[in-house]
Amino acid sequence: MRVMSCRCVVKLSSLLGALVLVLSPLPCPAEAPDEALLAYAVNVHRTPVLIWRAGSGYGIYLGRGVFITAAHVAGRSWLTRPKIAIRGKEYPTRTIKEGSREGTDLTLLAVEESLLPMSLRLRRNSLCSVPPWPGEEVVTIVPEAAVRSRVISPLRLPPNVRKFDTVIGDVANTGNSGSGVFDVRKRCLLGIMSQKISQTRTRPDTGEAEVHDIAKYFVPASTIDAFMPVEIRSLIAQ
Repeated sequence: MRVMSCRCVVKLSSLLGALVLVLSPLPCPAEAPDEALLAYAVNVHRTPVLIWRAGSGYGIYLGRGVFITAAHVAGRSWLTRPKIAIRGKEYPTRTIKEGSREGTDLTLLAVEESLLPMSLRLRRNSLCSVPPWPGEEVVTIVPEAAVRSRVISPLRLPPNVRKFDTVIGDVANTGNSGSGVFDVRKRCLLGIMSQKISQTRTRPDTGEAEVHDIAKYFVPASTIDAFMPVEIRSLIAQ
């Protein structure tokens, strides 16, 4: 259990005409709730959404009108014409850089900054500089929910998928493709959710094969930083 101590200030108070020293504790600053990070999360819609609904997902605001999502969420942007959706309102985008699910599963999209809500335009999102480590507590962010999980060691994965070395263990409750993975304490962006990792198991009683989701892979901040064009990185930092 963490014990927090707060400083006290000395105040002068009068009691029956006499000066009395009163020790008054300063309020401890509360840890920012996970829900404070929800403002960075958006929906990404392919156009028209009724046709591409299966490919819709999430994205995270970085700043200066720039959003990041998983490449397979946006799809081939010349065809899907992705839009950013914030509280039910859609904003047209231009594609800054597009990756692929087979390569770097990231896509950077831009919205005309003046069109965005002022509450979002004032925000900046920083990438974590320290790589994720097994056991680290994280929070995944989508517009509707903030859910905590932990980074797990790739050694806990089947040998054929240990190439995915940045993974979390809570599959059922955490955000899906394009959602943000944030460091709980520093509130920096650790990565963007990319895909589920599954394992096929055979039931001993029936011999039937069953697929079990065992982890989720996220593209780490170091890869995001390398993927981002220098001019975009500089723009967001302003």
